Amino acid sequence: MPDTATPDNAILGAVLTSGLRFIAPRTLEQHSIRDFTLWGLDGLSALDPALVVQEEPAAKETPARIALMMRQQVLGRFDEPAQDDIAGWTALTLKAMDAAWSVSNAVRSAGSGALLQSFYDELFNHLDPYSRYVAPSPAMQDRRARLGSGATVGLTLDHGPHGLIISAVNANGPAWAAGVNNGDRLMAVNGHATRGLSPSMVESWLDGDAETPVTLTIADGAGKVTTFSMRRAVVPPETVFAYHKDDMTILRVTAFSSQTAEEMSQYLDQMMQDHLTHGLILDLRGDRGGVLQQAVTAASLVLARGVAVVTQGRDPQANHVWAVRGGDMTDGMPVVVMVDGRTASAAEILAAALADHRRAVVIGSATLGKGLVQTIGQMPDDGELFVTWSRVVAPLGWPLQGLGVMPQLCTSRGATDVAHQLAELAEGRQPEAPTVRASRAMRYPASVSGILDIRRDCPAAIGTDGDLDAAIALLGNPTAYRAALTEIPDDVAEASP
Repeated sequence: MPDTATPDNAILGAVLTSGLRFIAPRTLEQHSIRDFTLWGLDGLSALDPALVVQEEPAAKETPARIALMMRQQVLGRFDEPAQDDIAGWTALTLKAMDAAWSVSNAVRSAGSGALLQSFYDELFNHLDPYSRYVAPSPAMQDRRARLGSGATVGLTLDHGPHGLIISAVNANGPAWAAGVNNGDRLMAVNGHATRGLSPSMVESWLDGDAETPVTLTIADGAGKVTTFSMRRAVVPPETVFAYHKDDMTILRVTAFSSQTAEEMSQYLDQMMQDHLTHGLILDLRGDRGGVLQQAVTAASLVLARGVAVVTQGRDPQANHVWAVRGGDMTDGMPVVVMVDGRTASAAEILAAALADHRRAVVIGSATLGKGLVQTIGQMPDDGELFVTWSRVVAPLGWPLQGLGVMPQLCTSRGATDVAHQLAELAEGRQPEAPTVRASRAMRYPASVSGILDIRRDCPAAIGTDGDLDAAIALLGNPTAYRAALTEIPDDVAEASP
């Protein structure tokens, strides 16, 4: 049955007012509140195609008006306020929504939440693919993914031959800081034995309120029993996973959350203490990005100094030169970054920064090419607005948007071609140099045809096991590695907004 309840205009009005106020100064191109509202009102037609919003220009005796019609019947005419009158355009929108609600079963069936969603969907359709409104429930899930939720100690458990074993330790959690290790056996939690219990049951014991104490009794591989005391904490989801192959360390980065750089730092510190690694591979394949600042901080872990990225926008706060002055935790160790056609956003920023400074060789295919940055506004209904407010420019001055990162060793043309490239690099030749350097010479605004000409040389593709084989082969040949590094032009520009 259709929902005949009247929409909550107080909430609708608050979200519309807050949204328009948040959007107006931040979009890459300037538009009036009138423009935003007329775009958004087309959302009524998206909910019910029988509804049509028409502009009626000012005449000698009448002001400009917005007419809402349904099957040639005028449901209402509303005088246009001044073009940047937020309160006036919000009031007009609410009147149009009320009129549509009163006659359209489709609108009532969709519900009041759909009025907001369709308004912002249609508004942002005129801007870019990444700006969006996220309703309260999914917005809460997004915040949990970025920041974590609930308090725990950061352990994952599994069945072992003699009881429950620790299969994963979240590098963001209290257990990691206390020194708990993978493979250890969890014998008791707060004195309660775990024998015969399921992993999910015992994991529930590990959860609780933040800052509450918990004691773990753990036996290591040699049978030594240790009691660890810690306090539960909100633990952001783990985004970095480490493993080894031959004498290489691979860090798989799945996203850039609020703790990604810290996770990387912990793994790199452990790697350097072990003295077992002769090369580092950062696997960014499938990484859709996340928090820009985390990508910059991650770059500072292996890049001693220099510009990591530049952001440029209309809002003064969107203009920033993101420079790093950290210290290379790897002491100059050879680095390879693996990417594919799904690598996007913050992950592309990290790959571009390390490549442009000749600190890493990028292997894989052309990346997605998401070079626009969103700022997030919290709405009164607990929803969120993501508004694109800056463009991303790599250290050498080229735009990531549309172009993406072009690898120095392309794997998307097949194994035979990869073998040929490795052989060429081993001889000091640079088969991908023309494409790589053409990409670095690109400047905004870049033509679509120019971008496609560059990208088709190494088509975007999903990564395969062959990427890792190529990375290990390249790291194992210093001559080939140096040749691939220097496919990048040597005049890294200190770009400015």
